[in-house]
Amino acid sequence: MSVLTERDGAVTTITLNRPEAMNAANTDLRDGLRQAVEEAAADSHTRAVILTGAGKAFCSGADLKSGFEPAEDGMPDIHTALDQHFHPIIRGLRTMPKPVISAVNGPAVGIGISFALACDLVLAAERAYFMLAFVNIGLVPDGGSSFLIPERIGFARATEMAMLGERVPASQALDWGLINRVVADDELQARAHELASRMAQGPTRSYAGSKRQLNAWSFGRLEQQLELEADLQHEAARTADFLEGVTAFVEKRPPNFTGC
Repeated sequence: MSVLTERDGAVTTITLNRPEAMNAANTDLRDGLRQAVEEAAADSHTRAVILTGAGKAFCSGADLKSGFEPAEDGMPDIHTALDQHFHPIIRGLRTMPKPVISAVNGPAVGIGISFALACDLVLAAERAYFMLAFVNIGLVPDGGSSFLIPERIGFARATEMAMLGERVPASQALDWGLINRVVADDELQARAHELASRMAQGPTRSYAGSKRQLNAWSFGRLEQQLELEADLQHEAARTADFLEGVTAFVEKRPPNFTGC
């Protein structure tokens, strides 16, 4: 299964489970994650949730080979994929009336950053890094990342991540305020479970109320931004630069962008 769910007492752990593909989000993983998030939100026995990845990666982004159905023009129907499949995951994590902790065990790239940052608290292993790699294949940030990231670290640093497409190591992400804590690689899961267990014993309705307040203050414009991202990403997927970027990625060579 592409997504595993396990409940230990009042803590439910959701694990992205495509380690051979660095947990890239194909149709099975994205749909499995949405189901897992919705079930955890509805489960009265679950009072805290952990989201993590199997293997060496948290999530390497959308699987370009099988993550999108074709549109009428034969190109990837990214707008539908975002609107009907990925956005419900982001909304589900943000509106779940219980605390959600992301345990980022390795690279969080593309939509993987959105999965991580949509959670309430972000713990990262020392080996983890964060990367908006969209620009490297001629695309634009999506999954709410163009809102989630500047809300956390400001306009200048968000612009750097979006336009340079460089890795931000866990230690730098902590310094910037992108994440909450960095822990040793071999301690991540234990520390995440320790924190989740502590919160599972706390005032769940208080946490839910805090989330509603923070959402209203910081994320009130998220819906509008998600729609803008979907529109722009759909357009970007129809450019020559996108085709060149994907081809170069598959062929493991630097892309030759023309601006078209």
